[in-house]
Amino acid sequence: MPSAQQLPLVELELPSILAFSDIRLRLQEQAPVCRIRTPAGDEGWLVTRHAEVKALLQDRRLGRSHKDPANAPRFFSNPMLDMLVTDDDVETERRDHESKRILYTRSFAARRVIERRSRVEALAHAAIDAIVAAGPTADLHASYSMEYSQQALCDMVGVPAEDRRRLLDMMDTVGDTDRRHAESGMDALFGYAAELGGKRRGRPGDDVISRFAEAGLTDEQIGLHTVTLLFTGLSGLASHLDFGVLLFLRNADQLALATADPDVMAHAVDEVMRATIGSPVLPRYASEDIGIGGVTIAEGDLVMLDFSLANHDPRAFEDPYRFDVTRTPNPHFTFGHGMRHCTGAPLVRVILAVAYTALFQRLPSLRLAVPEAELESHPGGRLAGGLAEFPVTW
Repeated sequence: MPSAQQLPLVELELPSILAFSDIRLRLQEQAPVCRIRTPAGDEGWLVTRHAEVKALLQDRRLGRSHKDPANAPRFFSNPMLDMLVTDDDVETERRDHESKRILYTRSFAARRVIERRSRVEALAHAAIDAIVAAGPTADLHASYSMEYSQQALCDMVGVPAEDRRRLLDMMDTVGDTDRRHAESGMDALFGYAAELGGKRRGRPGDDVISRFAEAGLTDEQIGLHTVTLLFTGLSGLASHLDFGVLLFLRNADQLALATADPDVMAHAVDEVMRATIGSPVLPRYASEDIGIGGVTIAEGDLVMLDFSLANHDPRAFEDPYRFDVTRTPNPHFTFGHGMRHCTGAPLVRVILAVAYTALFQRLPSLRLAVPEAELESHPGGRLAGGLAEFPVTW
């Protein structure tokens, strides 16, 4: 077996916009499950193909538990990701996961999300109003992808409007891949989120934090769940908003189809989720030996499920690099699968569908203000995705 230094290094950073690194493509062609070296210097497995990712998402032997969390192999070192690793036994982790799913499902039920659609639409148009007023150029990443995503998600969760900018700054600190810098912001972020639980307990509203309080969670538990939801949700929303707009700008025929029919736009959102390329960052561990893809993943090994590669696997998708808003079926893994399916998927779908529809209705002549070759991914030192800047004009 090759030494750690001889193993292929799979980095966090994307080498270019909406494109895979050569090494990830080579690994997918080479095998469905590949031994790799991570940016943290540890060894792990990268799962590159659709069938094997699906099988492992359904396998109860793969989860967040590890017998020695402090010394468990990492993809990269970050305190927020470290919190995902537990030393609970597999059954305890499974029960906790199911309890959390029930709690989140009640908060993000499709009916609740649909009832709030008009509020989401108002937030989208308010962001566009500000863009138009400051135009005729804008950094769409900062003024729309981040601004609108933050407002829509925080409104649903129950973060007061006057505190949202401060919260974003705290999350940006904790998301830094410089571990010392990230750790310096942990107490402030979780302390603030716990305070929100206490405030909402006395003045409940139609939001997720209020429902957490009604379920009997402590302020500290509410803080933990709130930060987790915002941390995973905001960067993903902003990233898919950025890259979705870019995909539409690249494919005018697909934009015309999506904006002409709300049902097609609903399919388009899932195609954006499939086509957007991100790095595999969530750590999973084998609780016992798992034989798959011609290899044996040993107990305690780190396993990285590469959803983006699986979403472009030609074994599962016809012409996978074509952006097709009518693609059906579209069994992408961006929302996970089975018992690991994202409970916030209904909210994400509504937020993105509203975002694209409002933006292109209001600014039908929207276009890049710089050559696409000048666009850069969000700096690799942060967990937030999307573009560093997204200069547009209309």
